[in-house]
Amino acid sequence: MQPLNRTGVSAFFLKGFSGYPALEHLLFPLCSVMYLVTLLGNTAIVAVSMLDVHLHTPMYFFLGNLSTLDICYTSIFVPLMLVHLLSSQKTISFTGCAIQMCLSLSTGSTECLLLAIMAYDRYLAICQPLRYRVLMNHRLCVLLVGAAWVLCLLKSVTETVIAMRLPFCGHHVVSHFTCEILAALKLTCGNTLISEVFLLVGSILLLPVPLAFICLSYLLILATILRVPSAAGRRKAFSTCSAHLAVVLLFYSTIIFMYMKPKSKEAHISDEVFTVLYAMVTPMLNPIIYSLRNKEVKEATKKAWGRSWTSR
Repeated sequence: MQPLNRTGVSAFFLKGFSGYPALEHLLFPLCSVMYLVTLLGNTAIVAVSMLDVHLHTPMYFFLGNLSTLDICYTSIFVPLMLVHLLSSQKTISFTGCAIQMCLSLSTGSTECLLLAIMAYDRYLAICQPLRYRVLMNHRLCVLLVGAAWVLCLLKSVTETVIAMRLPFCGHHVVSHFTCEILAALKLTCGNTLISEVFLLVGSILLLPVPLAFICLSYLLILATILRVPSAAGRRKAFSTCSAHLAVVLLFYSTIIFMYMKPKSKEAHISDEVFTVLYAMVTPMLNPIIYSLRNKEVKEATKKAWGRSWTSR
């Protein structure tokens, strides 16, 4: 079997914010707090959705998976980044880089599909309320989520293997705070056409296509809500999907900011700082949005908190 690393690269240097020690010491507490809030908030959502029988519904099954994804996504790069912020040794092994790259691609891609699945769930709940429990049964929920996780993992493994099989020439300094695939491809001296085509096709299938599906779902939802005769009924119908809509807007605005803003010829440190913060903002705010916009989550959290104190 041909080895992945054909040029003997054993490790990469993650440039990150090296050269800005004052900034590193400022980012460390900020990112630590954001990561802690992300872990606590999303873990609470997963725990509450599992422990409260009233939340054993498709919407909260998907929400639990979304929170699990957010925990995984941030845990892939934040702990190592925090270590590098306080250390002069900012290296990562070749294998570690490949694993981080693959898992980052996989969790990010899965979240795109999961948000589209959640939009379909809200469409069925509002537009097909009488058939909702039959159409969105537990078996279909597991099938949709499982397919999203598996397909995105296979896609990410393929993209990572293709990228890491390329020969790496010259320095091995990745101009990023993680092993981001586009930053790693800049270090190769081989033909990157196949890798770029895979990334382009994957980006089209997992960004515009799910977003178009989400927009279509919400157009149909809006049309249904406007036909509800009472204002109270319209508010109740919209409240069931407002949190998901807020998360979708936050997620895609973050992607647009990070990847579709005009690229300058010279990289600015401010762009890297905003990229770090924006990569952590969405996973941190998701549980907050669902907690504030959803009475069932708030009530279940209060019950779970009350039971924990009573047991003591």
